[in-house]
Amino acid sequence: MEKQLIIDRLQEENARLKARLRYQQRTAKEGPFGSSTPSAKIPIKPNAAPQNSQRRGGAKPGHRGYGRRSIPNDEITREQRVAGPDQCPYCGAPLDPKDSKARTVIDVDPVRKEVIRYELEQRDCARCHHTFTARPAGVFAKSLLGNRLLAYVAVEHYLHGITLGHLSTQLALGQGTLWAALHQLARRFEKVPERLLLEYRSSAVKHADETGWRNDGLNGYAWLFCSARVSLFRFRHSRAGSVAQEVFGAKHLPGVLVVDRYKGYNQTPCAIQYCYSHLLREVQDLAKEFPQVAEVLGFVATLAPLLADAIKLRAQGLKEPAFRQRALELKLEIKSSIYAPAQHPGIQRIQNIFRENASRLYHWSKSPTIPAENNRAERELRGLVIARKISFGSQSEQGARTREILMSVLHTLRKRTEDVFGAFNRCLDALAEEEKRDPYQLLFDSS
Repeated sequence: MEKQLIIDRLQEENARLKARLRYQQRTAKEGPFGSSTPSAKIPIKPNAAPQNSQRRGGAKPGHRGYGRRSIPNDEITREQRVAGPDQCPYCGAPLDPKDSKARTVIDVDPVRKEVIRYELEQRDCARCHHTFTARPAGVFAKSLLGNRLLAYVAVEHYLHGITLGHLSTQLALGQGTLWAALHQLARRFEKVPERLLLEYRSSAVKHADETGWRNDGLNGYAWLFCSARVSLFRFRHSRAGSVAQEVFGAKHLPGVLVVDRYKGYNQTPCAIQYCYSHLLREVQDLAKEFPQVAEVLGFVATLAPLLADAIKLRAQGLKEPAFRQRALELKLEIKSSIYAPAQHPGIQRIQNIFRENASRLYHWSKSPTIPAENNRAERELRGLVIARKISFGSQSEQGARTREILMSVLHTLRKRTEDVFGAFNRCLDALAEEEKRDPYQLLFDSS
């Protein structure tokens, strides 16, 4: 009896140590963050051959290299002549004039506020006796801040993610002054997102995603709806499907919506494509969960490369007929793996996901314009995720509304022009000159 107890204890300890060893081997390969680890955090080629690490770096023999290109004349901001010394610094003899030598330097002026005092002329009409006061250009009526400063603060904060505290210090202006100016600026553009929404609905390929966003200390969500030319943000307290319904409406829409498997999008009145990147991670996690089960490892080894090939197919630059042929082959191979007999419950769970959602999994195979992943939305949300880590969300409903409007306007504008600051500043100048003009037409009708 005592001998059997010892055997049972040793067997239990042996099983526990084996489980710990498997866990350590798994975490050593995937890093400390799991399967959602960004690719930059994953160890590079953990199983690379030793001789590869001994290869000498640098350019290969015969490689000509790449030199820095000369800057064209139309990009030169100003020219300045630099005088040389009159005497030789070595012997003191006078120096004779010679040809000049050109050198190009790229520099920057430090950003600082400029306080301007305008003397506004006033003139009376001799006939009707009205008094007319001159208006300075580049500033709204009764506004303390000029349009260039407003455009700079809005672009830096809502597009580039610079904190308002940093901008306040840089410009020597109070945060309250900047916040009040941004709230007023958002009111001028509050109707623009609704016009952009119509563009988004008619897009051939639409993306959507959401992430957490606190507002006034309460949990909430930031929603992103984007396409190749539009970015729309919504900040709401709920993650319910009603937010998606608010954006997509009830009428049938053209094109395809690419999303993860969140059920809040399932009632969208258009075709839906589920993200293969999420499915691929789920399949790969199955092998990490059951590393000793041969059936699981075989299933993952078959399906995971097929999903990865489907994700990368658009990047191969195939012409339409070749793309359709290869896409059809991948689709059939994926379905063959999905409908193959399986005994393990983990495999059956993955197979059921594909079987139950077959109508939302293969739109990518119809055209190279339809991606099999939702990377566009996830990339566009990263800046907002960083802002959340810094600011912990919005501090008021008004702040969330201002962010929603200006982020939608500026992120969409970035997709239409390289000079976002210049385009936004010109729009503000036009509105300051005539406030009844349509900001949507000023920003987007010509882009």
